[in-house]
Amino acid sequence: MPSTRDLRRRIKSIKNTSQITKAMQMVAASKMRRAQQTAVAGRPYAELMNHVLAQVTANTGDFTHPLMEVRPGKRSALIVVSSDKGLCGAMTNNLLKIVENRHQVDHVYISAGRKAATHIAKTKKELIAEFKFSDVPKFAEARAIAKFAIKAYLDGEVDRVDVLFTNFINTLTQEPETYQLLPVGKVEALSVGVEGQETSADLDSIDVIDQEYVFEPTAENVFISLLPHYLNYRLYQILLESKASEHSSRMVAMKNATDNAKQLIKDLTLEYNKVRQAAITNELLEITSAAMAVG
Repeated sequence: MPSTRDLRRRIKSIKNTSQITKAMQMVAASKMRRAQQTAVAGRPYAELMNHVLAQVTANTGDFTHPLMEVRPGKRSALIVVSSDKGLCGAMTNNLLKIVENRHQVDHVYISAGRKAATHIAKTKKELIAEFKFSDVPKFAEARAIAKFAIKAYLDGEVDRVDVLFTNFINTLTQEPETYQLLPVGKVEALSVGVEGQETSADLDSIDVIDQEYVFEPTAENVFISLLPHYLNYRLYQILLESKASEHSSRMVAMKNATDNAKQLIKDLTLEYNKVRQAAITNELLEITSAAMAVG
């Protein structure tokens, strides 16, 4: 049985830890609200862009673009969007397990985030580029990643580019998801939802004929100019979703850690009181026995 001194030390240590986790929970909650608002605010623009791009595609006829070319090659690239820091529950582990389970020989990786880069290097997979993005993702950071992926695709280095990220559903739910970036097939929205309500991901279910668009000079020229921006913003929205998922997962993890620390302190305090009470009882018995022996 531990002594009262050991129990006091453990209680003090856990109290200090709970103060740290409580502070991290408050910081993560503040960042979470801002990240969630930014991610949700970007979705209407992405949906509107889908409307316009679908209308442009409908007016281009048989026009094709190099970024839409489907190749028979099997060499593909995977952009892994992860966090830079830990302490965000099982979110990062769930993401990296998917990377670990991919055993394709002709497969290269592009990391966006320190955790992904470290894991890919540790597992001795081929990492061709490493990118970083700030705590509040910027459009220029997404554009740099998209530019590298587009160049690798157009140069024939890879035949397909996918993006693996953690999709934000709500504060308690974040799911890893793989999205095909290149070649651009059927234009579809991210299957993301706001507080558990999923948005429509298939453009066939969106009425894009209710608005008429006039394209100048031609629909083909508009499509050529719009498609790179579409890919840039798609990656930007993915970064926002990933960052919202990270802060939400960290806030929940720190809250659970704080609650567990409080429960552990309560249990240790109860044990400490029992040990102390037993020690006092033993002292009283010794005093009483000594008094009876003397008397």
